[in-house]
Amino acid sequence: MSDSTPQELLDKQAIRDVLSRYCRGLDRMDKEMANAVWHPGGTAFYDGMFEGTGHGFIDWVWEAHAAMDRHSHQITNVLIELNGDRATSESYVTVVLWTLPDAGGAQQELVGRGRYLDRWERREGAWAIEHRVHLLDLSSAFPLVRADTSEGTSRDASDPSFAFIPKA
Repeated sequence: MSDSTPQELLDKQAIRDVLSRYCRGLDRMDKEMANAVWHPGGTAFYDGMFEGTGHGFIDWVWEAHAAMDRHSHQITNVLIELNGDRATSESYVTVVLWTLPDAGGAQQELVGRGRYLDRWERREGAWAIEHRVHLLDLSSAFPLVRADTSEGTSRDASDPSFAFIPKA
């Protein structure tokens, strides 16, 4: 049994919600939602890929994702340590990308599995990332053999999810 106070549990859930909105923002190509996970001036270090501001990372990844057919991000195994209005977390992340067809119609599925090491701060009642380190633990690429996908799923606000959970 945990000795966490109700406020600590609320803070941890708020941080998990920010992480979920990050995935949703990327997958639905909602740049405003994706940018909101970082405080202004927050920084990002994606080992071997990107180093700069969090908002700069979103700009960089936006171009990469726009050149994909589909993508999906999941965050799991979230451990959070709180210290007042500051926190640190480690989260496992899986990213699956489908490339656009090449000249011969072939596509690839790219899979990355890694971890986010985040430093958080609560400002004016809202939790956001001050600094993120992304470590890529595993990656693979496969020829894509497409199977069924849901009708109507989209990478924008026309996705059916917005009828269930509106933008915050």
